[in-house]
Parts: sequence; structure tokens; C-alpha cells
Amino acid sequence: MNDIIIKTIEAFNANNIPARYYESSEEAVSALLKEIPLGKSIGIGGSMTIKALKIDSLLKERGNKVFFHWLEDTPEKMDTARKNAASADIYFTSANAATEKGQLVNTDGVGNRVSAMIYGPQKVYIVFGVNKIAKDLDGAYQRVKDNAYKNARRLKLNTPCAINEKCNDCSSPQRMCNVTTIINKRPSKTEMEVIIIGEDLGF
Repeated sequence: MNDIIIKTIEAFNANNIPARYYESSEEAVSALLKEIPLGKSIGIGGSMTIKALKIDSLLKERGNKVFFHWLEDTPEKMDTARKNAASADIYFTSANAATEKGQLVNTDGVGNRVSAMIYGPQKVYIVFGVNKIAKDLDGAYQRVKDNAYKNARRLKLNTPCAINEKCNDCSSPQRMCNVTTIINKRPSKTEMEVIIIGEDLGF
């Protein structure tokens, strides 16, 4: 664990957001599965990191009730899953960026992910790789802008960034960057924990 990771973990803890570090995805997933009770319902906010770790499928296969709109096949079912996820016992998602000062920066199109991170579930796990750590808020914002086009392409959206790989602060009807939140301290009604993994994960 390098000095930047140590500094970031200390900052999160000082901000009343417990943080821990695992060298590998396997270690992190194993630890999380051991501490999530079988009877708890699970909500998941759209995240390539969570998908790559297979947390959704592993929890579902062992018997947890999982609400994840990426698993649904119609817009109506996706909206229902988003709403159910927001009131689940436990919520898993990632962050677009985290700062060395222990802040979480996220940008959403719909807003379901960022709202559920702040209020609704009993506990929120925010899981991300070391590639998401930026020095400060300016660096975090830049990271969001630099990587937005990847999600636009994944979703096959017709936005300028999907074409030229550069944020244009567009007014496209399919714009994804509609809601940006900064979590500076733990929201007072939500138990929250940060899990940092020593790998490059997600966008």
C-alpha cells in the first residue's frame, strides 16, 4: 500500500466514512461475501466495477434478493429495480472519482445511483480501484470528464463525447452528465463504507 492510498484511507476515516484496502479483487469480494447476511436485500447502482467483481451474480446465486436494473430487459422493469434498489438493506456501487482528502465525486444521468448512495439503504458499500483516486476535486472532475465517453459508447449513446472522446459539456438529448454529487462527510442517516482495491477497475 503506497503513501497516497494510506493518505486517502486516513482522510475517509477522518470524514466518518470507514475505509479499508485490499490488494486484489478476490480478497475484497471474499471479505464482503462473508459479512453480508443471506437474509439482506441488495441494491446495486450501475457500476462496471461491481459488474466486473461479479458481486451481483454471486449474491444472487447464493440466495440474496438482488435489485439491479442492468439485469432487467425492459425500461419498466429497470425503473422498478432502481426504486427497489434505493430502499434495499444494502447498496453496492462504485465512484467515478475519490480524492486524497476523502471525498467521493459521482456524476449520473438518471440520478438513482447518487441518490441511493446518500439516503435510502441501511448501508452503502462504495467499491473502487486505485485508478479512481485523484489528488483533489479539480482532479476528480477532470477524471469524470476524461472517462465519460467510455460509458457513452458502452450505452451506444449519440453524444459528442462518444464520437470524439472529449467532454463538450453538451446539451445532447442523451447527455449522461446531468447530476453531480460530492460526498464530503458521511451522510447522517446512512451507514457508509469505502472499499479500495489495489487494481485498475471500471471507468
